[in-house]
Amino acid sequence: MQRWNGWGDETVDYPLPESAAVVLQEWVGAGRPPLDVPFADVVAGVPPSRLPAHPLVNVDAAIRAQHARGQSFPDWVALRYGRIPHFPDGVAFPTTDDEVRSLIQYAQHSGVRLVPYGGGTSVVGHINPQPGDIPTLTVNMQRMKLLRALDETSHLATFGAGVQGPDLEAQLRAHGYTLGHFPQSFELSTLGGWVATRSSGQQSLGYGRIEQLFAGGRLESPAGTLTLPPHPASAAGPDLRQLVLGSEGRMGIITEATVRISPLPEREDFHAVFFPDFVSGQAAVRAIMQSRIPLSMLRLSTAVETATTLTLAGHERLIGTLQGLLSLRGVSDSKCMLLFGVTGSSDLVKMARNATLTITGRHGGIHVGRTFGKQWHKGRFHTPYLRNTLWARGYGVDTLETAVSWDAVPQTLADIETALRPALADIDEKVHVFTHLSHMYPSGASIYTTYLFRLADDPDESLHRWWRMKDAASQAIVRHQGTISHQHGVGTDHAPYLAAEKGVLGMAALRAALQQFDPDGLMNPGKLL
Repeated sequence: MQRWNGWGDETVDYPLPESAAVVLQEWVGAGRPPLDVPFADVVAGVPPSRLPAHPLVNVDAAIRAQHARGQSFPDWVALRYGRIPHFPDGVAFPTTDDEVRSLIQYAQHSGVRLVPYGGGTSVVGHINPQPGDIPTLTVNMQRMKLLRALDETSHLATFGAGVQGPDLEAQLRAHGYTLGHFPQSFELSTLGGWVATRSSGQQSLGYGRIEQLFAGGRLESPAGTLTLPPHPASAAGPDLRQLVLGSEGRMGIITEATVRISPLPEREDFHAVFFPDFVSGQAAVRAIMQSRIPLSMLRLSTAVETATTLTLAGHERLIGTLQGLLSLRGVSDSKCMLLFGVTGSSDLVKMARNATLTITGRHGGIHVGRTFGKQWHKGRFHTPYLRNTLWARGYGVDTLETAVSWDAVPQTLADIETALRPALADIDEKVHVFTHLSHMYPSGASIYTTYLFRLADDPDESLHRWWRMKDAASQAIVRHQGTISHQHGVGTDHAPYLAAEKGVLGMAALRAALQQFDPDGLMNPGKLL
């Protein structure tokens, strides 16, 4: 069963090595474990529903509480302390496009706001009901999860938009195919959610981001049905798919999506290379990207993230052996780890691996084989569970990300970290900050930063600490003209910074487009704009 106030399945944990627990105290101080409010107490505080009766609408208090918040830091504070100011008035679980259409009509006739809900994994406030006198209905799409059509000639597959990652891949793999979209939230998030937030998978370098994979689909909006044929390309005016991508539920509800699929690869390997410093590593990955080597993944960690990753992983004997071998090659305290993935036929994998290692070798990189790559691949969807472990020890953790051109990467990264590290110095609190380049392009890269800090005894103070750090880092991103979100979307947390990226005219165009599809403002208000 999925945790109601944390990440993932209740039966899965991320144990923290005791050696790592000691280092945590060195980084930010001793944590004070908070006391979580029992779920029964939260359910007891759910107010009566304000919704008119409807056969598809469930007004059970426990169901409403389970759909009240997502996975952002403010969401966790609300859930863990039982301080949830607004609940959905009901939850619907449609199974067909017609049922989604009927729910929209119900909302129009009754003056109800609708919040589309995929896997509940949003980290920027996408699914939170907004305050006000107008009741809110959350529409959980997870029962619309079947493979509706498979075109093996064209390599296209059409799914109900509520299909979650593992179920989508299982249905494709039964026919010998994969979508190849693996965000860290893969186990819980849905295809419709990926489209609505312009998601990026961990192997997007090879398979493409969701905007490359999304070929067409169907959107049910208050103004009507929008059908998007899966043309391979078109010059017939602006691409309406681009309006649906990243629309965050403001235009309507995505009920089905046609995606571009790939045959299952013959082989897939993940390798690790260590560089003497981040400058060398960055020069290498830029050269790799601009050489157009067909890799499926590149991820370069700073020295601090490399040290943090190795510390939290445990495996002290293995890490000790690695440290000794690298020291003999002149790579020590400033070492930075690069993980890269090669996917495809055996010949392609061999060619891409050799070409990559040639470039990394020119920049002082030391190839250490596939052991670390295998460990990363094995645990890549397990890492978010560390949030649960850290919270139980009294630590908060959050991430933020942007993307800039290569010339701006060094200074943007430095300024984001500089904004975060001293953000709580005036209250004598330390922040542990580390970063990696998570997705790369010939013209630039995504900067993905994690920051860890102590929770306060007072939840309001914890939230205030988070906001100070989040705002300071977001302002640094804006100063460098980075995107406010490379892969997590806008929601409510990033909305204050969107105008700096889109401009006055751009914001007006977005508002006009949303109003065209949702003239009465019923769809997911408060998000994106």
